[in-house]
Amino acid sequence: MSINSIFADIQQFARNYEAFHNCFTSYNQRKQHMTQQDIQLQDLQLQEQCRILASTRSSILQDIKRVIFDYDSIQETVINELKNWQRNQALAGNGAPFRDNLDDIQRCIELLVELVGKILDNVNTMNQIRLDNNDEISDIIAHVRQSQQLLVLSSFIVEKQPPQVMKTNTRFAAGVRWLIGPQLGISVNGPQVECIILSEAQAQRHSAQRTMPDSSSSTPASSGEIVNNVGNMEYNTQTRVFSASFRTMQLKKIKRAEKKGTESVMDEKFALLFYTSVVVNDYRIRVSAYYTQSSYNLHNKIIIQFVFFLLQVWTLSLPVVVIVHGNQEPQSWATITWDNAFSDIVREPFQVPERVAWSQLALALNTKFESSTGRALTEDNLNFLHEKLFRRNIINGEEDYITWAQFCKEPLPDRSFTFWDWFFAIMKLTKDHLLSLWKAGLIVGFINKSKAERTLKEHVGGTFLLRFSDSELGGITVGFVNDQNGVLMLSPWTARDLNIRGLADRIHDLDVLRYVYPTNRLRDEAFHEFYTQRMDENTRRDGYVTNTIRAHVPAIENNFGGVTPQHNMQSPHPQDIQMGNDNINFTDFESILY
Repeated sequence: MSINSIFADIQQFARNYEAFHNCFTSYNQRKQHMTQQDIQLQDLQLQEQCRILASTRSSILQDIKRVIFDYDSIQETVINELKNWQRNQALAGNGAPFRDNLDDIQRCIELLVELVGKILDNVNTMNQIRLDNNDEISDIIAHVRQSQQLLVLSSFIVEKQPPQVMKTNTRFAAGVRWLIGPQLGISVNGPQVECIILSEAQAQRHSAQRTMPDSSSSTPASSGEIVNNVGNMEYNTQTRVFSASFRTMQLKKIKRAEKKGTESVMDEKFALLFYTSVVVNDYRIRVSAYYTQSSYNLHNKIIIQFVFFLLQVWTLSLPVVVIVHGNQEPQSWATITWDNAFSDIVREPFQVPERVAWSQLALALNTKFESSTGRALTEDNLNFLHEKLFRRNIINGEEDYITWAQFCKEPLPDRSFTFWDWFFAIMKLTKDHLLSLWKAGLIVGFINKSKAERTLKEHVGGTFLLRFSDSELGGITVGFVNDQNGVLMLSPWTARDLNIRGLADRIHDLDVLRYVYPTNRLRDEAFHEFYTQRMDENTRRDGYVTNTIRAHVPAIENNFGGVTPQHNMQSPHPQDIQMGNDNINFTDFESILY
């Protein structure tokens, strides 16, 4: 049986009851002029009609229960889809692709709001007609109202998240949206939304009270001071979006919790709480009617209620870490990356697992790196990262687990930095200085030194590859095959070096580099489009002769065939050569006057 047919049955039941009521009223008016035999006959007929009405009412209530059960199932599905949207929003904070189907979810919620309103109206219609003292209908009404409240609360969300690593005294934006659209009439008055910041403990206490607050509810104290933190909800009739935007908020102050053990400010999570209150006017007329067979009398009780109540809704942002200095950013992103990747859809704020499977972490690292640099990591890259973390190769069929401490707290063996420090520095270097070369596949990147050496030994002289440094934070090095000395590794270049002269130009300066691995293409063919445009050597500007700087490796250039004359203009100094080490220091740049 469809919902509409059940609603039609309820309306027919109401009409049948009205006819019964009119018949009963007429009977009472004529009763004093009737014979005792006619009175007994009329009473029997009324009792039979009352029995039929009671049976019909009981059957309708069972149908209503089935409707409510089906409604609850559909509502749960829609709310779960909204939770999935919010979960994907968190994953998008790590760079995962994000399918924004929020408009579709809103359309479903609007239909549910309309449907649950109709269910409530029809249940109230049944509640107005009491043929006995059965209070089952009261429980049904309470259940429907609870479902309606859950839907209204759940549909108030953060559509535009604030920055998850938030620096004090820096402007940021955020936005909230209420997916009920024009339903319930709340959008007519455009309520104000306020934003405050909560500590993790405050967020936990607030989330534990996930019920519809009443007028006695109070907003928790803020853990900081945010300016420009009030916005108005506005309804766009064309897009059907009911939202509030905050474009120029600033966090001026923050109150931090007392640290325990090795905790730092970069481990501490906060969240922004957005909340609003609206006054709802609810005018209700309830007619309770019941027929008592013992006295053969119909009793009516009309109750008129004018109800004014405060409806309070709120939502939390994704976790944020508050910093005051740029050097706190890397560790803060470790906290956020771990939370975004491994938090559950439903959780106590802001609980995350202390350890995760390597396959989960590999996916998170790949997502983060690809979103930042435009190219995914290869299987060999990920195997190297596994080796970096566990100091051994992957064994097929075995699932390793990585702890939070191993990820970003404990230094790597023989290093002063953690795995995350190293990974984040490489990601930043690639994004800032190597983006085009990385996307073109010219950088091998994640490969250990010994494997790079073994690989290069299988190739002809002049073959080179680009790999990220194991020993230097945010460094990239060149390994190449030298005809006289075998495989050599140049000391790493960092962001400071590449700010002075880009990687492609440095490679162009070194004629010992001829073929790029893994494509084995000629160097200039592979790197030509990435070289910096050079002016003609004889060009003068404003009376000056143009000049440039070039990478120079004096330790090898005098012994390598085909070296250009300018490479021989400077003899190597003893300190330029590190004896007993494959790494060769070089004089970074030499200014050559043309």
